[in-house]
Amino acid sequence: MPEKNIWYLENIDAEGIFCPKKMVNSKETHIFSNFVKGDYIFEPLDSADKIYFISSGRVKIASEGEGEKTVTKAILTSGEIFGEMALAGQKQRRDFAVALEPTEICVMTLEEMKALFKDHSSLYLFMMKLLGNRALDMEKRLESLIFKDSRSRIVEFLLDLNEKRGQRVGYEWVVRKFITHQEIANLTATSRQTVTTVLNDLKSKNVLTFDRKRLLIRDLEKLQAETSQAS
Repeated sequence: MPEKNIWYLENIDAEGIFCPKKMVNSKETHIFSNFVKGDYIFEPLDSADKIYFISSGRVKIASEGEGEKTVTKAILTSGEIFGEMALAGQKQRRDFAVALEPTEICVMTLEEMKALFKDHSSLYLFMMKLLGNRALDMEKRLESLIFKDSRSRIVEFLLDLNEKRGQRVGYEWVVRKFITHQEIANLTATSRQTVTTVLNDLKSKNVLTFDRKRLLIRDLEKLQAETSQAS
């Protein structure tokens, strides 16, 4: 079963549209780039003239603050797109994108993207929806930082992760390629120690279990109930 990323929910063949490398005699000119862990895909002040589709691997989107502090905005995986602010008129990158593991990316210019809009009528509306959804996600994270305590933010992050990428297995839910405790801490503005404490507490209650490869939610209703207890 495919991960429940937004492409799947919208019934759009993203890889077929953006990365038609398996098509015979294809006239598409998309560039496929490979990155190793730690490679920067783009950095602040780079020209915002390309859109990126992750064919395989994982990418972190983050920005640099004062005192060399880094704010993680998103961790994206295969089937997801980034660099979309170029479509909103951004001329230079404000964030940076770095590969978290060996990653293959399909790179498109703005001109190629506009051509795709003409060939795929539903794509333009979809991309506008993507921009809107990401803006809402950032607004939700900001509200969570202001109004929620650290435990609530971590629990809500797990629920959101399951909603986007979870797969049902009987009465349980599994999220494959589970991210590290430090990555969760970066995304929830908490500490790695706090993330570990919360996860171990939920594990002791038999709400979930986890390892480096997956998160298994044993009782989704109990996890949802933890949000009201944590508030």
